[in-house]
Amino acid sequence: MLRHIRIVGSAALALCGVALSGITHGQNAPTAAQTAPFHIVNDWKIGGDGGWDYLAVDPQSKLLYVTRGNHVIVIDTNAGKQVADITGLHGTHGVVFSSDGVHGYITDGGANQVAEFNRQTNTIEKTIPAGTGPDGAVFEPVTKTVWAFNGHSHDVTVIDTATNAVVATVALPGKPEFPVADGNGFVYDNIEDKSEIVSIDARTHTLTATWPVAPCESPSGLAIDRAHHRLFAVCDGGKMAVVDAESGKVVATPAIGDGPDAARFSATDQFAFSSNGGSGTLTVVHEDDPDHYTVVENVPTKRGARTMAMDPDGSHIYVVTAEFGPRPAATADNPRPRPTIVPGSFEVIVVGK
Repeated sequence: MLRHIRIVGSAALALCGVALSGITHGQNAPTAAQTAPFHIVNDWKIGGDGGWDYLAVDPQSKLLYVTRGNHVIVIDTNAGKQVADITGLHGTHGVVFSSDGVHGYITDGGANQVAEFNRQTNTIEKTIPAGTGPDGAVFEPVTKTVWAFNGHSHDVTVIDTATNAVVATVALPGKPEFPVADGNGFVYDNIEDKSEIVSIDARTHTLTATWPVAPCESPSGLAIDRAHHRLFAVCDGGKMAVVDAESGKVVATPAIGDGPDAARFSATDQFAFSSNGGSGTLTVVHEDDPDHYTVVENVPTKRGARTMAMDPDGSHIYVVTAEFGPRPAATADNPRPRPTIVPGSFEVIVVGK
């Protein structure tokens, strides 16, 4: 596997092409231009206090939404500056966008609800009751529903975006993590504590399959290649499980960094990404063909940069982190405390080619 590729000039490009021809598979093997190294292109010092969770790019406005405890900040990705703040929340986790171009939804785990907001004004318009601890979420385009996965009650709340009414609650076999939709009426989700992926029919609200992802353990982030029916689950132990979304078979386990929490897939150039907060890296994996994968490189980011968003065209990846202070002493109530965050040090790191 290729890592930390450095290409300078036409001669190096030619050599890179020769090297790749001997190790990649299929017609979709990366060209020399595709394997030019990713690198940090911007580092925006946003500031503010507290932690963070999921982040997402609005596919229309290209604004970046970052959940930060009891509010959600909105960042202009052209200027690299915060332009709005969605307040009045309790413990935010995920942000998704409906296909109407107007509305978005925030999982507010601290209040066991989902907040619908207006993307033009960035103000909350309605709150909708969910299960216990809504966390990851996805918009399902066929049924035009939002699926809020409840980490504590081990189920998913399904919301009709036309009425903002809850239309179903689907029980899950364990603790859900990040979900994705295939665009054809199916939703997939990692079950972290069981090391499984579930498949759910969005039309009937029924669980259709449960697949183990061994040797992948504790899957968190999940991405999808819709054209080739491949799921990318990032796991503990430095592995990404590539899963056939039709059969549930694990077809590859490329190596990634330590402490991953998010995954993305770019259909434009067939790259899968894993953001690794433990090792402070962004792993870039190329899909040579649906069953063969090459680790292109591990881009150095920073420790703690574990969650991620991507521009719709795959041109830029956004990871977030901050500076960390000492770790508090363990207690009975909190045996594994996180290190303190230096006030005002929150930043967005932008990776591109």
